[in-house]
Amino acid sequence: MTKTKIAVIGGSGIYDIDGLENAAWTQVETPWGAPSDALLTGTLDGVDMAFLPRHGRGHIHSPTTVPYRANIDALKRIGCTDVISVSACGSFREEMAPGNFVLVDQFIDRTFAREKSFFGTGCVAHVSVAHPTCPRLTDACHTAAMDAGITVHKGGTYLAMEGPQFSTLAESKMYRESWGADVIGMTNMPEAKLAREAELCYASVAMITDYDSWHPDHGEVDVTQIIATLMGNADKGRALVRRMPALLGTERKTCPHGCDRALEHAVLTAPEVRDPQVVAKLDAVAKRILA
Repeated sequence: MTKTKIAVIGGSGIYDIDGLENAAWTQVETPWGAPSDALLTGTLDGVDMAFLPRHGRGHIHSPTTVPYRANIDALKRIGCTDVISVSACGSFREEMAPGNFVLVDQFIDRTFAREKSFFGTGCVAHVSVAHPTCPRLTDACHTAAMDAGITVHKGGTYLAMEGPQFSTLAESKMYRESWGADVIGMTNMPEAKLAREAELCYASVAMITDYDSWHPDHGEVDVTQIIATLMGNADKGRALVRRMPALLGTERKTCPHGCDRALEHAVLTAPEVRDPQVVAKLDAVAKRILA
């Protein structure tokens, strides 16, 4: 048993946690540079919480420039055990309408301009992301969403695009019809992969703002449309987060799906030839394995 500490990475429209007690913004230094912003820490219903605005307060980071490695390292470094990613997305499914939430369980990663691993030359590791989100944590998010009266779809494939531009009509149709994606966004990759490398349970709460550009009755996406839907989604997102401490509790058992043991057999580089400088940078992410 370990002490539960819930991290919330807030996307567009989510910039704090309601009701956080003893709230304080704390700067966290990491070997991967500065996180997107300071971390807001405190307790909610007796459970330790941490909040990180993915784009920074005021929305200063584009999807490409978000410091994903620093963000995940910082959350691991302060003792977080469970990460709930909240983000805006477009929908490829009629039934997944703007204002609905989707609890993502699969990804198609089409990003290309981001660092996607903590490991590399000097210390090589390969983790499995066959099932990139944690079913236990996703189940808790589903219960919280239902209790909050949110229309939520459990399970869906998230197409992660580089951005910052939205899809062309041809791309939107391809992702929907040929690739079978359900929603599209710009920020859950490499975030989910890095969370797995850091042995953190990760759940993705995708808040639908639009129908991308495929829908014949809705036209192309524009920021005005997105912002209008974001306001309502943000309130729902905060309502979901408020219910998570009661569902997860103060004490956390070993993850039944192995998220917290993802590095168990992943590191391939022999101890005697590991680069000490690389290993030093992994002091928070992989200390359990490399120490």
